Amino acid sequence: MAKIAFLGLGMMGSRMATRLLEVGHQLTVWNRTPERTAPLVQLGALAASSPAEAAAGVGVVITMLATPDALEEVLFAGDGLVRGLLPGQIVVDMSTVGPDAEQSVASRLPAGVSLVDAPVRGSLPAAAGGRLQVFVGASDQDLARVRPILEVFGDVRHTGGAGSGQAMKLVMNLALGASMAVLGEALALGESLLLPRDMVLDVLSDSPIAATVSAKRTNVESGHYPPAFALRLAEKDLKLVTDAATGRGRDLKLARATLAWLDEALRRGAADLDFSAVVATIVGEDANV
Repeated sequence: MAKIAFLGLGMMGSRMATRLLEVGHQLTVWNRTPERTAPLVQLGALAASSPAEAAAGVGVVITMLATPDALEEVLFAGDGLVRGLLPGQIVVDMSTVGPDAEQSVASRLPAGVSLVDAPVRGSLPAAAGGRLQVFVGASDQDLARVRPILEVFGDVRHTGGAGSGQAMKLVMNLALGASMAVLGEALALGESLLLPRDMVLDVLSDSPIAATVSAKRTNVESGHYPPAFALRLAEKDLKLVTDAATGRGRDLKLARATLAWLDEALRRGAADLDFSAVVATIVGEDANV
């Protein structure tokens, strides 16, 4: 079993760290809110007082943070992770921060330290059950070292060299976000044409967005949106998509429209609800946990 540090114990990160303990890895954990380390310590993890301290004596450091700014702070500010890294260690960044931020991080790591980008797709139940999709940008050599660890989280897909995992996650995020917005607009159109919602959902269950309907129909029908994936994070992800596209000379009109709907849902107070709450915004309803 490997010695691993895990930094970032939010809703996804805490479940992923728990998976590592369940299969027997030796784990050191750190979180900006120290209280979040307590449940992992009760399961056998060690708690570090800083990111730099967390790196001591481990072979692999995993980061799972919400935003590019958070990743920057945890790695490079004060007693950040880079101050504890030594040659031969691997940093596996499982945050969704986009390829540009990842390349910036890679260029500033100490000599001899490798960076693997491995953002994930999946909900909280998938994280707890080891059923995430993991998009990995890494050399073949680095992947061979970390694959047994990443497979604890779910299905590992090697997308190419460093940065490609982040790139593929943006592609996936665009498809997921747009399909949710399409669901909302399809329902809004159906209702404006006096079609019963349940009938529209039945028809959409046999359409190109069938998987989206299946996953979120209960939320839509009940009007309750418990967070399997928070809308504020979906909005952040779509902003990464549009920024990456703009920086490369692409005008993705559907991505911008999806982001506009997510922004409106944020303004209506849905930040911490499931990202499917954007459907409620589109059809003009209030969303609840």
